[in-house]
Amino acid sequence: MNNFNVNPMNNIDSINHVTGKSIYLDDITTLKGTLHLEIFGSAVAHAKILSIDLTYAARVEGVVGIFTAKDIPGENQIGGIVEDEVLLAETEVHYQGQPIAIVAATTEIAARKAISLIRVDYEELPAVTDPRVAQKNGMLIIPPRTFSMGNTDEAWCKCTHIFDGRVEIGGQEHLYIETQGAYAYPTEGGFLRVHSSTQGPTAVQRTIARVLGLPMHQIEVDVQRIGGGFGGKEDQPSQFAALAALAAHLLKQPVKLSLSRHDDMRMTGKRHPYSADFKIGLDKNLKIIAYETTLYQNGGASADLSPAIMERTLFHSTASYFIPNTRVTVYSCRTNLPPNTAFRGFGAPQGMFVMESAIAKAAHELGVAAQTIQELNLISEKDEFQYGQVAENAYATKCFERAKEQFKIEVLQKEIKLYNSKNRFSKRGMAVMPLCFGISFTNITMNQARALVHIYQDGSVSVSTGAVEMGQGVNTKLAQVAAITLGIGIERVKIYSTNTSRVANTSPTAASTGADINGNALLIAATRLLERLKQVAAEMLSCRASEVEIKNEEVLCRGERSSTSWQKLIQTAYLKRICLTENGHYSTPKIYFDKTKEKGHPFAYMVYGTGIVTTTVDCIRGTYSIDEVLVVHDFGNSLNPTIDTGQLEGAIVQGIGWATIEELMFNNKGTLLSNSLSTYKVPDIHFAPKSIRCITLEADGPEQAIMKSKAIGEPPFMYGIAAYFAIQNAIMEFNPSYQPSYDLPLTPEKVLMGLYS
Repeated sequence: MNNFNVNPMNNIDSINHVTGKSIYLDDITTLKGTLHLEIFGSAVAHAKILSIDLTYAARVEGVVGIFTAKDIPGENQIGGIVEDEVLLAETEVHYQGQPIAIVAATTEIAARKAISLIRVDYEELPAVTDPRVAQKNGMLIIPPRTFSMGNTDEAWCKCTHIFDGRVEIGGQEHLYIETQGAYAYPTEGGFLRVHSSTQGPTAVQRTIARVLGLPMHQIEVDVQRIGGGFGGKEDQPSQFAALAALAAHLLKQPVKLSLSRHDDMRMTGKRHPYSADFKIGLDKNLKIIAYETTLYQNGGASADLSPAIMERTLFHSTASYFIPNTRVTVYSCRTNLPPNTAFRGFGAPQGMFVMESAIAKAAHELGVAAQTIQELNLISEKDEFQYGQVAENAYATKCFERAKEQFKIEVLQKEIKLYNSKNRFSKRGMAVMPLCFGISFTNITMNQARALVHIYQDGSVSVSTGAVEMGQGVNTKLAQVAAITLGIGIERVKIYSTNTSRVANTSPTAASTGADINGNALLIAATRLLERLKQVAAEMLSCRASEVEIKNEEVLCRGERSSTSWQKLIQTAYLKRICLTENGHYSTPKIYFDKTKEKGHPFAYMVYGTGIVTTTVDCIRGTYSIDEVLVVHDFGNSLNPTIDTGQLEGAIVQGIGWATIEELMFNNKGTLLSNSLSTYKVPDIHFAPKSIRCITLEADGPEQAIMKSKAIGEPPFMYGIAAYFAIQNAIMEFNPSYQPSYDLPLTPEKVLMGLYS
């Protein structure tokens, strides 16, 4: 399936995962006296709290403590980017499920029973769930932002073809296997240790310290691994960890919180829904001359990460294309839904979908294939993005041409046309999705990481970084970096849990940067250790340090084997009192962004690719299958092809789910209707593509990528967008009078309506 040029290596955690030995939050051995925590959440989306009656709940046998906002010793504030989110509601609630009180009890059953007996009187207020209504009412999280280039006002008169339209984009439930949770317990001296299912240990540490009124060094946060994150555990775990920590701190007992699936779906934010208007202009040769769009982001009740997510929407609003005249505005709107949050792609998929919808609309009206317009407008070397960065090593066209050649798009189109001519009630469709995705946190400060490396007397090595293992294989890549740099077997390397007392001030493992920034910090630390060891070896072998190499745990001098082994070298270094511990600090070079001008160079590099999706629609039932996904992807020099392939395939399926069957629904009172796996559908083995084929683009990766191996977590998600347009193209084959709308996800119900509209 792939043509990688390096030997694959298995994920070092695989065996423990499949044998059930891997330790997650619920597997941590609890201390004697551990209490169970349950959350009482608001029953309404928007209301004033008139009274809270805890009388009957407090009488339940086994209840040890019930706490509300008045019991918080520090600040009742957990907002990060914007200080607009309380830990426990005091006088008003802003979404269904918003925490009002917590109950700690000796058993889970007792805690849940007490929760059911809490009584709150509300004065219900109007609930707003539509971002356009929120924007009209002035309910904004932050002021709107606009990216622009050229002059669209003057460009429209140069356009031969102008089209406009509206786009609706649904949210998406993270559905990580491990729900939100934390385990907190006091330690000697008034300190607190917290195990959290989080992508951002330092964010959890900072939030708890603020809520409890303690300095950060009194809070130790430890993360062994988490059972999936997808962005849903970047910011929101801070709330749940702070609730557990609050109870543990007040009661001086261990407290464990682990949300049920239903509570997790009800209380947590999702991928942001967006609504958008677009206008696109092309010349007679189908070159896009001008593009304008206004997007309305549904941020939910508080900011969470919405301002940062709207920023990445702006960065990726022109997708993979060079457009000389653009104007893109995003409103971050406050609604009465749970605070929406990070999700794989972080706002980029929404911006790209609007762009692809505009191209699809133009193609439909002009009677041409969308891929014709796509190919003519791909970003090229030295083209400028609308935010000022100049494209370097731009492989968009190279990927597109390779896909056409390797997957024989013209032959594929003919096969689909022949199939459709022979089948009345079954139609096939195809669509192409070019990819250009920027890698870095757009908050420049967050592009930094540290690593702590110890070499022990027996030659074994321990590594601590800020990276959180959540199934993406970052531990394996980090172990590879250490082993390759030091010239030793990977079995000598242990990657320790992510712990704020060993590595401080961590950035969250997000934005596809986990391996890059933490790996480069590790590379710096390991390289410094290697240089020291070479000096020791040079003295032992009577040669210069520059002539020493360590390969396969053997010490080489001038390319020749010596009698000195890795283990002997380490023992000698220790006896010579050489430091065998090192810290590495890495900050991504070159990147900057000036928000006063909305211009800069925010990304370390871009990931490119081209995806082709084919589908078959059952024109009687409205159901469909995803037949094949064909991809040319820019991996750089893949450090671990096995892991990268798995990430690519998983991202594609998740992207297809978002574009097709994953319909997140709230009613106008802010009640989540798709609140279980019977009402919220995700891709299963039967829905997944019958085939995913990937070809690697042959191109070196950039220096900023760890060992030139490009980030893989988020970019392939975008290929799933092609599934939407492939299905829509199949609908048009059956119903020539169908007028495409751009309402994602494209569920079977919507397909059925389109087939017979």
